[in-house]
Amino acid sequence: MLCLLIFLCNFVYTLLNIQHLINRNNMRNIFSLEGKNAWITGACYGIGFSIAKAFAEAGIKNIIFNCRSEEAMQRGLDSYHEAGIENVKGYVCDVTDEQAVKELVGKIHAEVGQIDILVNNAGIIKRIPMHEMKREEFQQVIDIDLVGPFICSAAVVPEMMERREGKIINVCSMMSELGRETVSAYAAAKGGLKMLTRNICSEYGEYNIQCNGIGPGYVATPQTAPLRERQADGSRHPFDSFICAKTPAGRWLNPEEIGGPAVFLASHASDAVNGHILYVDGGILAYIGKQP
Repeated sequence: MLCLLIFLCNFVYTLLNIQHLINRNNMRNIFSLEGKNAWITGACYGIGFSIAKAFAEAGIKNIIFNCRSEEAMQRGLDSYHEAGIENVKGYVCDVTDEQAVKELVGKIHAEVGQIDILVNNAGIIKRIPMHEMKREEFQQVIDIDLVGPFICSAAVVPEMMERREGKIINVCSMMSELGRETVSAYAAAKGGLKMLTRNICSEYGEYNIQCNGIGPGYVATPQTAPLRERQADGSRHPFDSFICAKTPAGRWLNPEEIGGPAVFLASHASDAVNGHILYVDGGILAYIGKQP
């Protein structure tokens, strides 16, 4: 009798595993985010907001985002509701405040549920020549763009370890690979974020936690709007012309074009992808440019 019971238990377990594999291997299912909760830092506009919209289209259960001010958070909520996204929760929290982040994670668990996906999107840039940049300005960029992802990741990892499942996506940059004048702090932070991504992969991969990065190219967001403004004589901004000439696509990217890669990295489709930086740059990093 006991042998029969053991056989039946093993048989049922095998059937469940087969069904799980069938579901996992269905192409529609492996890209689905149904039943998942995603926390996207700084996602009240721009790339973060576009990632959130893509997650919503992929069936995400809840979107959580945070901003540094009540005003920004409310604007973000209004934008989500205007886009028809209702399953969203906004909080006020500074990602560089370790204690505040820990408290926020506790609130999210209590009010929304577990955090299945973390997207470290919050970031700033200061375009100042290095020899003119003050230490405080350099430090502020490092704190938000690099220390913030460390603090947020460290806060969500323990619960992911317990569940033996989790996705962390760090919004890196082409400046994770390249240097350019006036962005020393940003390049230092994004280069560090690339290596933090690889180290989280190395340290927590055994817990079925995947940590990858997205490296956007030049995206048409409010942050880059000054670089695309027409000059007084009607000509294009020199940097606008430079970027379009250096991009095989010949244009700035749209924020929505970051959404698909983000869904891939947040879904089961990327379960075997870890420690990777997916550059979504229109081909800039592959291109030496046209001969003059």
